[in-house]
Amino acid sequence: MNRNISDLVSRIKDLEEELEREFGKRREEFHFIIEKKRIRFAEEMIAVHKRLKTGVIRYILEAHPLNILTAPIIYAGFIPFLFLDIFVTVYQAVCFPVYGIPKVRRADYLVFDREELPYLNIIEKFNCFYCSYGNGLASYVREIGARTEQYWCPIKHARRIRDAHAHYSKFFEFGDAESFAKGLERLRKEFEKHEAK
Repeated sequence: MNRNISDLVSRIKDLEEELEREFGKRREEFHFIIEKKRIRFAEEMIAVHKRLKTGVIRYILEAHPLNILTAPIIYAGFIPFLFLDIFVTVYQAVCFPVYGIPKVRRADYLVFDREELPYLNIIEKFNCFYCSYGNGLASYVREIGARTEQYWCPIKHARRIRDAHAHYSKFFEFGDAESFAKGLERLRKEFEKHEAK
């Protein structure tokens, strides 16, 4: 990786850390803390949330009819999501130890905390659960795929790809056969450093 790209990647990581600090400030603004993986709101905030909560009946009556009609299609996605979740979890459990790739922690990607929001009714909480599962699963699968790609074929594409995964910047340039031949084992060994942390 050339020096300029390496510097850019480093600056991006610094900005991500700064962004995380800003999110921390938002927690203070909305009066909650995270304690043993549980969210705790200040009492005055809970009262505000409960006042703003939409009841289930009103929620259904005010829903756009097409939203109600398309809901079964959306929720049908749960079945393939579940099979994908099981497959990639088994895949990494069986294959990653063989390749020396550290396993992806599922809990880092599938986060379910919106049910603790007092201003959501039961339907909204279920919708939030479903979206958290679908998007968290997509991130989990992406990381498993990214680690697999780093091990087997860490070569950048000739055409620019949109929203490349976090490992992509370390990959070898398209057409750079010499770097690939000399550096593949080194890139694979980076997983060993990751495991040692």
